[in-house]
Amino acid sequence: MKAVGQIFGHAAALGCALGLAACKQPPASRYTFDAGLRDKGRDVIERAGCAACHEIPGIDWPEGRTGPSLAGFDGVGPIAGYLPNTPANLARFVRNAPAAKPGSTMPAMPISSEEAHAVAAYLYGIDDD
Repeated sequence: MKAVGQIFGHAAALGCALGLAACKQPPASRYTFDAGLRDKGRDVIERAGCAACHEIPGIDWPEGRTGPSLAGFDGVGPIAGYLPNTPANLARFVRNAPAAKPGSTMPAMPISSEEAHAVAAYLYGIDDD
């Protein structure tokens, strides 16, 4: 009887470990971008007014609370809980969130695809400073 209990205990522990592993994205290599592109991204963020809704490190004012904080962005899970966290997906989401994730409350932003890529570079580089 003890052996059956041990087998059940090991099976339960294995099931929990597998379940937890499935919830977290596997670690990926860090994305690195040219400092000039990151600086351009910061300029775009300020011009587009992203900080009106988001707390963004490096942007002192305003510190919006409507949207999520973007601190440590490269370490979070899926973008908006939906898209894999990659620079291409982030640029697409930043430029036109409703198209990237149907039902998103973030509005489409008046920025070009190049500017959206620069914003992604800034957000991924925040923790590098």
